[in-house]
Amino acid sequence: MNKIRPVSDLYSCFDDISRMVHETQDPVFLTKDGYGDMVVMSMEAYENLKFEGEVYFKLKEAEEQAAKSNRCFSTQEVFQQLMETIQV
Repeated sequence: MNKIRPVSDLYSCFDDISRMVHETQDPVFLTKDGYGDMVVMSMEAYENLKFEGEVYFKLKEAEEQAAKSNRCFSTQEVFQQLMETIQV
């Protein structure tokens, strides 16, 4: 469930918000005048979110490339190429 707090809690309850985002790895949504204003999350959660986004982007890009090509590779061919690349 989303954790929603008023932005004023950043001043009065900073330690509580910091502890919450680090312990749960969930973001805290901050409101200003009753409307969503910003999201606070731990650096670790942000880096994980950023990494996942990059992985999904690369997978989508690979799927698009595969759809445009008739060329297929076996698992053995892929691993062989990876091993050759790593040894260089």
